Amino acid sequence: MARKVKAVVIGAGPGGYVAAIRLGQLGIETLLVERDRLGGECLNYGCIPSKALISVGNLVRKVQQAERMGVKIKGLDVDVKKLQTWKQGVVDRLVKGVERLTQAAGAEVLYGEATFESRSRLKVTSKDAEEWVEPQDVIIATGSEAIPLKGLDWDGKQVLFAKEALELPKLPASMTVIGGGITGLEVGTMYAKLGTQVVVVELLDQLLPGLSKDLVSVVERSLKRLGVPFYLKSRATKLKKTKEGLTLEVETPKGKESLKSEVLLISAGRRPRLGGLAIEKTGVEQDETGFIRVNRRMETNVRGIYAIGDVVGVPFLAHKASKEGIVAAEVIAGLPSEADYRAMPAAIFTDPEIATVGLSEDGAKAEGIPIQVGKFPFLASGRALTAGEANGFVKVIAEEDTGLVLGVEIVGPHASDLISEAALAIEMGAVAEDIALTVHPHPTLPESLMGAAEDVEGRAIHLPKK
Repeated sequence: MARKVKAVVIGAGPGGYVAAIRLGQLGIETLLVERDRLGGECLNYGCIPSKALISVGNLVRKVQQAERMGVKIKGLDVDVKKLQTWKQGVVDRLVKGVERLTQAAGAEVLYGEATFESRSRLKVTSKDAEEWVEPQDVIIATGSEAIPLKGLDWDGKQVLFAKEALELPKLPASMTVIGGGITGLEVGTMYAKLGTQVVVVELLDQLLPGLSKDLVSVVERSLKRLGVPFYLKSRATKLKKTKEGLTLEVETPKGKESLKSEVLLISAGRRPRLGGLAIEKTGVEQDETGFIRVNRRMETNVRGIYAIGDVVGVPFLAHKASKEGIVAAEVIAGLPSEADYRAMPAAIFTDPEIATVGLSEDGAKAEGIPIQVGKFPFLASGRALTAGEANGFVKVIAEEDTGLVLGVEIVGPHASDLISEAALAIEMGAVAEDIALTVHPHPTLPESLMGAAEDVEGRAIHLPKK
């Protein structure tokens, strides 16, 4: 007989487990189905392990550059095996935390593969058994997966996706990265800092496609200093594998190139992870690329079925998935909740970091909004200079007539931490003057946000008059 429950959440990533916890808080009987590990792709194979390794890469780079500050260090070495053990310890600790939080909220976890047999009936298959469940409401939170490239067959040893690249037992001597987007540059930069010779191949005309060019230019200069060449408007055409390594044929604007490396990282986009779910049996609508269509209440076209996170499309952000999970749970509980993306921040852990929230300059212009722009370089920040991290800037985009903060873009040290103040400003409907009048402690990096807000009106104290 089928088990009847109020709600089933399929997928225990940062969207799914948050939805299950919120449902539990609201007193709704919830079953959380996960085929692998709590925390999903982000916690186990993406966000957390990558940031752990990036932190180490940043530390190594800082140590290497310490001599200019008078600190001489000899014999620097990275024990990759120990590094991987430490990284996995961080991941395991967080997974256990998710397990405790889920249990505390009263949500039950069922490990297995979920398959729709109809709109209102699911089969969950584990290694040892099959179980049927009939929920009133279902939240699909199955995430996304890397897109393989034809002719570049993944084998997990020489040809890698990000998951395998973050689990390498030894430091590769060389790495070619196909895809100059977020994951490709984060992982590639990390390995370059650890000593791997890295080269990046990007199909489009700039790295980090979709971001403002002035932000990307700072990262491009940093890559050049790291010794990382990158090919734009270039296409990988053929891969040859040997025991000695790989040779990738690439068509570039200047002709054909043969790139030799020990390993190849494919980071050329993501697609919805729906394999085995049999979503076609529900009647749920998908867009032309397979992502599930939802409204701002995370409802699909089928009553009682919701979808959240990567499976509904870009941007692929863990915190977006979490917010959508909360919205879906609250809608199921009958609360007046909906997703609002106006103040949704994004952070990219390149060197230096990039973080954005709200509208870019081009985005505001595309909407026909007259704007004022304030910009404050980290070169004018005492804190950035004393830390030896003065590359980049803070930019504030404000409505011309009212000063309303429409967007903030940051490229520079700790951009991922600095962006939260900007997100709050947009969420609260602040004008640039509100940020400018808020006293920021000195010497700190957030002063740069105050300086950029002052510059919107041309009265920045620590910048020359325009």
